[in-house]
Amino acid sequence: MSLAFYATQSTFSDPGELLPRYADLPRDPARLARITRDLLIHRLEGDIFGHTHPADRLHNDAETRYVDDILRLLVARDGASLTRRREPADRFVGTCRDFALLHSSFLRHAGIPARTRCGFADYFGDGGFHVDHVVTEYWDGERGWLLADPELADLFVTGHWKVDFDPMDVPRDRFLVAGEAWRAIREQGADPETFGLHPPAQGPLWGERFVSGNIRLDLAALNKVEPLLWDVWGEAEGEPGEPLPEAARLFYDRVAPVVSGEISFEAVRGLFREDDVLRTPGTVTCYAPFNGPSRVTLR
Repeated sequence: MSLAFYATQSTFSDPGELLPRYADLPRDPARLARITRDLLIHRLEGDIFGHTHPADRLHNDAETRYVDDILRLLVARDGASLTRRREPADRFVGTCRDFALLHSSFLRHAGIPARTRCGFADYFGDGGFHVDHVVTEYWDGERGWLLADPELADLFVTGHWKVDFDPMDVPRDRFLVAGEAWRAIREQGADPETFGLHPPAQGPLWGERFVSGNIRLDLAALNKVEPLLWDVWGEAEGEPGEPLPEAARLFYDRVAPVVSGEISFEAVRGLFREDDVLRTPGTVTCYAPFNGPSRVTLR
């Protein structure tokens, strides 16, 4: 049952009326990752590619929640087959979430179970910091669930980051899903200052509070709800950088095991369905990095 669930599109990954654009896509997960890589460029990759993002695309592309809208932007910029590599100037300017979501959309179209996973990667730079990141988790018939990072599907990019593993089989100690990151901090003594969007010296988006937010996003993704990384809902737990209340820490101590290790489909479905704090509501608050906060009603 769980594999069938993840092999179908979500509201967010559905190409909608642009489904005919998928007609010539291959079925191989690695080739689909490379196609994804060649259609998108990360907001922070301008220097890597020697490209300056136009301000409107830098500010607005990554506010696009749904794959059909991402495809509309891509086709408007270059109407060629999705299998043709775009120049940086014609790519969608997104984030890791967009790479993982589009890759998952392609995989689901091919009938391959796939889901996005929210967590922390240690391979973007050195120094031991685990940066906020989203990857694809896809089903391999022989080995089960594997992590793939479509951002790394270009040798030029893997070379830049000095990545020494197969991007289609990311080691689980190099990318910690959010629940594992929480447990590393709470159960294994990992330093919370080494988990976040950036190190503490660069702002408040790090530590237990940030990791708890990623647990909520990861649980939503396991239920095929894939909002923007800055969509927020549920109880107010203070400002970024403030310590989590002890009651909240104990709450996430209970939630983290459900979204880490070998996932129980029934458990993640039940928790999301039954917990009003964790379940994504119809309207969320979007804290867009460039455009400021707003209330957004989801499809």
